[in-house]
Amino acid sequence: MRTVAGRTDHVVVVGAGLSGLSAALHLLGAGRRVTLVERDLLPGGRAGRIERDGYRFDTGPTVLTMPHLLEEAFAAVGQTMSDRLTLHPLHPAYHARFADGSGLDVHTDASAMEAEVARFAGGREVAGYRRLRQWLHDLYRAQMGRFIDTNFDSPLALLHPDLARLAALGGFGRLQPKIGQFIADERLQRVFTFQALYAGVPPARALAAYAVIAYMDTVAGVYFPEGGMHAVPAAMSAAAADAGATLLYGQSVTRLERTGERITAVVTDRQRIPCDAVVLTPDLPAAYRLLGARPRRPLALRHSPSAVVLHAGTDRTWPELAHHTISFGAAWKQTFRELTDSGSLMSDPSLLITRPTATDAHLAPPGRHTHYVLAPCPNTSVGPSAASWADLGPRYRDTLLRELERRGLTGFADAVETELLVTPADWTAQGHAAGTPFSVAHTFPQTGPFRPRNLVRGTTNAVLAGCGTTPGVGVPTVLISGRLAALRITGPPALRHRAATPLSAATKDSSA
Repeated sequence: MRTVAGRTDHVVVVGAGLSGLSAALHLLGAGRRVTLVERDLLPGGRAGRIERDGYRFDTGPTVLTMPHLLEEAFAAVGQTMSDRLTLHPLHPAYHARFADGSGLDVHTDASAMEAEVARFAGGREVAGYRRLRQWLHDLYRAQMGRFIDTNFDSPLALLHPDLARLAALGGFGRLQPKIGQFIADERLQRVFTFQALYAGVPPARALAAYAVIAYMDTVAGVYFPEGGMHAVPAAMSAAAADAGATLLYGQSVTRLERTGERITAVVTDRQRIPCDAVVLTPDLPAAYRLLGARPRRPLALRHSPSAVVLHAGTDRTWPELAHHTISFGAAWKQTFRELTDSGSLMSDPSLLITRPTATDAHLAPPGRHTHYVLAPCPNTSVGPSAASWADLGPRYRDTLLRELERRGLTGFADAVETELLVTPADWTAQGHAAGTPFSVAHTFPQTGPFRPRNLVRGTTNAVLAGCGTTPGVGVPTVLISGRLAALRITGPPALRHRAATPLSAATKDSSA
C-alpha cells in the first residue's frame, strides 16, 4: 500500500463529516497531531441537524448499520462507543408497504424473518429466504476485507483468491436476477434489491455484489442513536477533542499553499494553518479545485440519483408507520428508468418514510412527532436543473403530501406544524456535484480500484476521504473511507488482523 511520503506529524482534516471525523480519530490514535476545519458551526457534514419550533431534524442519513466501525473509531483513541452513544436496535429494521395493500416487517433476526416471510408469501419462500440469507453472509465475507475495506493502488490488486470466491458466488452477475434465484415473490425481491438505489444503479443493471448493502440492512442489523443521527458526529467530535484534536468550526478553506508537490498550509477565511499532510473530505469537485488538479479519466464521472426530502413536524402520527417504512409504488423498473435515464420525476414513487420519534420521543415537543419523507429524484445532470427547483420544489411537495394521504396517511398535510423541504437545489448549494448527496454512482467503472482514488497524482501529501472516493456511499463506507485515508498517512500497524464479519453479525447468523 502506498503511503504519504515525508513528515506527517501534523495533519489538517478538511471537513467534519463522518469520514473526516473517522480519519481524525484514527490519526490521533496513531500519534498524529490533528487540526480539523469545518465550514459549518457544528460537526456532521451531510449528517447535520436543524432545530425548528422545538423539533430536531436530522438532515442526512437516517439508517445506521455496522456500528462496530464506530466502535473501532472510538477505540483508536482509547475510548468506548458506549461511553459516548446509546444505540437502539430497531425491530423491525423496516416495515415495507406495497401498492396492493400488503405489508411486511423486515427483521434482522433469522427466525423472526422466517416467520414473517411464511406469513407474507407462504412457506415455500422460507427455504429460499434461508438460502438467500446465507448467500448474503458469504458475499459479505468475500468482499469486506479485500474489495471494500482496502486501499487500492492498482486494478492488479483484484487478482486474489477472493476474486474467484466472489465470482463463484455470482457477484458479477446482475442483482435482480440473482435475488430471483432465491425468492420468487416480486415484493420480497424488492426488499432485498431496493438498496441498489443507494449505489445509484437500477437493480436490473447493478452487480449482484451490491447485495452486500442488503446484508448490512437486513442481516447485520439497523440501529438508531439516542438523540438522533446527529448524535453520532457530535460524539465523534467530542472524542476527538478529548484526544487532543484542535477543532475549528465556522471556517471555510479558501486555498491550499504548496511547495512543489507538497501541501504546506491550509488557508481558511480566518487563518493560515501550516501542516505536514492534509485529508480532504469535501465533494470531489471542491477537493479537486483546492488541489488545482483533476485526474484524467477516460469517461466522465456518472452520479447517483438525488432526492427530495420533506422534514415535517406534526401534531400526530400514524400507527402503521414503523421507525423506517418503505412505501413501494406499483411501478418498479419504470421508476428506475425515470430516475437514471429519462430524468423525470417518479410517476409512481417509492418512498422512505422515517419516524425518529418512534424510538426517541425527545426529538419533538411533547405529543408531537418528526417525519422524514425521502423521494428519490433525478440528479441535475439528467433531470431538472438546480434553478428550476425554485418553482418545482413547492409543487412537488404538494404532490408528495397528496400521495402520502392516498396511501393511507390521512390528514398528514393538516397535521404539519413546521416543515423543511430539501431539493437538488439545496444539495447543489452545499457543493454536491450534480445536485445529489449520494455522490458518484457505483457503476463497475466507478467501483473498487476504478473509483476515484484517495491519492491524487501531483500531490504527495494529500489524501481524499468521503463518499466520492474509496470505498463509496453510505454511513459504513464513509467511516471506512476515513480510516483508509488515515492509513495512507500512518501506514498499517505492524500486526494487523481484522475479522471480516463483526461478532454481533456472526452471532446473529449462527442459525442461518
